[in-house]
Amino acid sequence: MIPILDDILISFGSWIRGHLFYVSMMISATVLVIWGGDINRIVRNQVQTYHFVVRTTVFVLLCAFGYGLLLNWLAPFLHFQLAQVSSRYLGVLILGIMIGLGMIAERKRC
Repeated sequence: MIPILDDILISFGSWIRGHLFYVSMMISATVLVIWGGDINRIVRNQVQTYHFVVRTTVFVLLCAFGYGLLLNWLAPFLHFQLAQVSSRYLGVLILGIMIGLGMIAERKRC
């Protein structure tokens, strides 16, 4: 590999590593935003025949606790997985994930 490019990749990856928890939270939140509507639609179809109070309770539990728990589980898991990646490739991987999520969001019109 070209030495200057290698130095840039390692420097960028090392800088990202210092912010990895926030990057993991950002990726996790983005995933929930992209697919949260699909999850809500599935749950709505499952509870549409129930009484208003039951439907409301289910959605409050899903949105307040379900998504919160999912975010609190997914972000540390993702942080642990990303921490295993070499600094040389970490920055490129994060950029690839962000671009990929952006493309998915654009296709879904989030």
